[in-house]
Amino acid sequence: MLERIRIILIGTSHPGNIGGVCRAMHNMGLDDLALVAPRCDAITQDSISRASGADHLLHQASQHTTLEQAVSDCTLVVGASARSRTLPWPMITPRRLGERLPQELSAADARVALVFGREDSGLTNAELQRCHAHVHIPTNADFSSLNLAAAVQVLAYECRLAWLDAQQQAPEPSSQPLATHDELEHYFAHLERSLVAIDFHDPAQPRQLMARLRRLYLRARPERMELNILRGILSATEKAAAEKAVDVSRPSSSERS
Repeated sequence: MLERIRIILIGTSHPGNIGGVCRAMHNMGLDDLALVAPRCDAITQDSISRASGADHLLHQASQHTTLEQAVSDCTLVVGASARSRTLPWPMITPRRLGERLPQELSAADARVALVFGREDSGLTNAELQRCHAHVHIPTNADFSSLNLAAAVQVLAYECRLAWLDAQQQAPEPSSQPLATHDELEHYFAHLERSLVAIDFHDPAQPRQLMARLRRLYLRARPERMELNILRGILSATEKAAAEKAVDVSRPSSSERS
């Protein structure tokens, strides 16, 4: 289970923090680290020193230019967030996240991503909108700032507890594979095209429509087969809209005469 949990760091600016994250991950048995558009060199004397013997994770970490690339094969994406947002999203505690993991990872091809943002500004709203849920560490309200490695340590600890508990009781396997993040993103693009085609959605005045639809589908966690059905409905809708447009453009018999 632990080998299918990916820690993703976006825009990290301090090599030492990356090294500290490697140490926190190795402590808890995690080894899949992905760096998205880091603002510093990942491998430096400082990062190696802070890794304290876990520097092999530094050398094997994957690097990506966008979050979408880093999570394309993931079936659950959880963003670490400490800020309130104008559009509410499912918010869970680290303990609740850990409790969900055995079932989330029961399918052989399931993969979970835990996403952490920049040290100075966290995750953007656009990045948070690509997450199925947000996890919030309930720190002291008077001093809530957490070092990046410390935040990773908290969530990695809950992941390990969940893994230890899973050794005692195997979860019921999932009957159908869940849609991956990449498949969901293709669906959202298809959905927006279809809504524009039937004049239900105006990109010039979005009114948070797509953001709210994202929240709906990410909360529903559709299986791959269910997503294929939904895309089939969209394709049929687009075809019907195109045929109707052609019929409307044709002159009537009275006009032809």
